[in-house]
Amino acid sequence: MTSKSGLAIILSRLHDFRVHNIALEQYSTPSEIAADLLWNAYLLGDIKGKVILDAACGPGFLGIGALILGAKGVFFVDISSDAIGLCKENCEEIANTHCIYGKKVFLQEDIVEFGETVDTVLQNPPFGVQKKHADRVFMDTALNVGGVVYTLHKKESRAFIEARGKEAGFVMTHLWPYVFSIGATQSFHKKERYVFDAACFRLKKSLP
Repeated sequence: MTSKSGLAIILSRLHDFRVHNIALEQYSTPSEIAADLLWNAYLLGDIKGKVILDAACGPGFLGIGALILGAKGVFFVDISSDAIGLCKENCEEIANTHCIYGKKVFLQEDIVEFGETVDTVLQNPPFGVQKKHADRVFMDTALNVGGVVYTLHKKESRAFIEARGKEAGFVMTHLWPYVFSIGATQSFHKKERYVFDAACFRLKKSLP
């Protein structure tokens, strides 16, 4: 069993996007933030022995971290074939150094096509910068298929996340603030790094 800091180191060694698709708002969850999110989920009993959906998985940092922490299985879902290929590559490499027994399923599809039921959803979806309300599709799917949802958004989205969850019968139990620092990945980026306030929101389905 690794520590939170050890998990962050493992995730930092995984391959990141080689080319970022701006239309899909592709950027990876920073390894330290991913490790903190996963560690919190683990301590709350939402990882070990659970079936996980890593939505908009990208390179697979969240799902792979969940497997390292003992997840029963992970669905890696992304609309991008490049992302799924990179995710598979990372899973193959991590298997050479860590004993991971959970089942891995890779699905290149739009998140709205995902129809399995899972215990926990982990996601860092598009924030809707390039395509307005892109995050709503991920939220609606997560609330439809999962019992517990961990979702990363801009911190200012709290009211939307809480209201959307309430409509679907979920209650927001936790909020963990993070500062995202994203490097310039596109030719039109004018700054070397972009820093903004984000948060991970945990929503859990209410008992009937």
